[in-house]
Amino acid sequence: MSPAPRFLTLTDVAEVLNTSSAQVYALVRRGDLPAIKIGGRGQWRVEAEQLEAYIQRMYAETKAFVDTHPFVEAEVD
Repeated sequence: MSPAPRFLTLTDVAEVLNTSSAQVYALVRRGDLPAIKIGGRGQWRVEAEQLEAYIQRMYAETKAFVDTHPFVEAEVD
């Protein structure tokens, strides 16, 4: 069994996040998800640690949103 790779392609990241490669590219280009550009063709790579940190930040941001915007059930007449 080989260890997990240090760097992931945008396609790999999209699979982990269950989203599209285009959405991951947008996250990278906006600076929301740190990545590096390598090679002459400028292929993007995301370090696995950075992806984990991003996921943890999103959990924290979501919790803050839920805490400040509690869900209120509609009253039934």
